Parts: sequence; structure tokens; C-alpha cells
Amino acid sequence: MIIMLQQYKHILVAIDGSYEAELAFRKAVEVAKRNNGELFLIHVVDTRAFQNVSSFDSAMVEQVTDTAKKTMEQYVATAKKNGLDNVNYAIEYGAPKVIIAKEIPKEHNIDLIMIGATGLNAVERLLIGSVTEYVTRTAICDVLVVRTDLDNKPALNQAGKKASIQAE
Repeated sequence: MIIMLQQYKHILVAIDGSYEAELAFRKAVEVAKRNNGELFLIHVVDTRAFQNVSSFDSAMVEQVTDTAKKTMEQYVATAKKNGLDNVNYAIEYGAPKVIIAKEIPKEHNIDLIMIGATGLNAVERLLIGSVTEYVTRTAICDVLVVRTDLDNKPALNQAGKKASIQAE
């Protein structure tokens, strides 16, 4: 059980397809319901990933966007199925760290960011750094790093598990 004295009304969750992001989402749904708040989901397409692709074209971006939209709609449906009606999402393009920590919270009056402990493997963290680590250091609002599932069992026991929202 998550006990919070402050009533967070505008909760942001970053969705990247990882199991850790799914854990953050599931807990955020519960926090938003308890506080009668809004859940705002964000998926950021990291445009740096396209910089090294020589055959980059608009069809690539379109395909990534379509996939992200379908995923986000599944998360919205899951939140609504679990009793949360006030849920919205956005798909943004750019540097995930900055968009999650600063831009979206400012634009949408976010008062809590709930984020998975990590969505990357060790090599990716070394090369581009942890989004979670950056968000916890620089966010303009409170940040809750989710490390456990709804039963408060460590997510580390679930290493390698994929997000399962799509199956619901």
C-alpha cells in the first residue's frame, strides 16, 4: 500500500514498453484513483535514435508513432478498466530526459512523476545515461521511483520480464 499525505492531482508516467514502466503505471493508476486525480501518460520518441540511420525517412517516424499510439491507447484502456476515467496521453519527440523531467510537467501542471527504476540495460545506461536518474535529479516536481510491483515485491525478481499491458 502506498501512503501519501500530499494529494497528488496531476500524475505523469513515462511509458517506454519496459516492465519497470508498467509497474510505475499500475501504481500510478492506484494513486490517481485514491487522490481523485488525473493520470497523464507520456511516450517520448528519442530522435537521437534516428540520427545514425542513413536511410531515415518519414515512413520510419510514422511507423514508430503508430506503434506508440496503439500502445498508449492500450494503457488508457487498462486505466479506465481499472476505474480511472481521468487519463490522457501524449507522444513527444526529442530527448526523453528533458521532456519527462521539465517540459511535460510544466505544460500540464504535473505535481508527481512516477517512473520505473530503469527501462534500459547496463550498456544503454552507460552510453546514454539513465532517464530515471536524470529525472530524479532535475525534475520540477516530486518524483517517485517505482521499484516494486503492486504487492510490494521487488521488481528486480522480475528481471527480463516484458510489459504485459498489450495482453489485457
